[in-house]
Amino acid sequence: MPIPAAQRWMLGAVALGIPLSIIGALYPANTWLQVGPVALLLPLAVIGLRRWPLSNRTAGCLTAFVLLHLLAARWSYSFVPYDAWFGGGFDAAFGFERNMFDRLVHLLFGLLAIVPLVEIGSRYWGLAARAAKVGAVLIVLAIGSLYEIFEWTLTLTLAPADAGAYNGEQGDMFDSQKDMALAALGAIMALPFAKSAVPEGT
Repeated sequence: MPIPAAQRWMLGAVALGIPLSIIGALYPANTWLQVGPVALLLPLAVIGLRRWPLSNRTAGCLTAFVLLHLLAARWSYSFVPYDAWFGGGFDAAFGFERNMFDRLVHLLFGLLAIVPLVEIGSRYWGLAARAAKVGAVLIVLAIGSLYEIFEWTLTLTLAPADAGAYNGEQGDMFDSQKDMALAALGAIMALPFAKSAVPEGT
């Protein structure tokens, strides 16, 4: 089945975002670890969208998260200069003592994952609306915990400085738990906006 025009533009945006994320990266080795999977999965996304069509709404949520990830990877998450983008007073205004961009990404992961998961659950797994929503939240929780475990095991192979930059804990011993909690919060916040499968191209 042909991919809708809007989704082809989304795929093109991701393809453009990959080299933009790598060029001039703050921690090139870490960036490859974060951007490499996107580059590998992009051709599979093209195949998948032809075989299992998704609505533009779902594709837009997935694209938004991937582009956000590519932006964050450019600065290895912990060093995204958002405070400078806001004139240098954003963190002070909210009393932040660390770079909070990675926290934002975890929250938005939960927010942006629910709509796709509910649609996929109802369209391709045959779940009723309520079951699809419960399953979507559980999947977000599972992915969040598995990612934190993967992140920990991967950094065991890195030099200490690179491990700290990749993990992004910034001295917070409860960083992993807070990240998972934010993903769960985002998922719950997104539930009212999720709905079962919708017609193609919507």
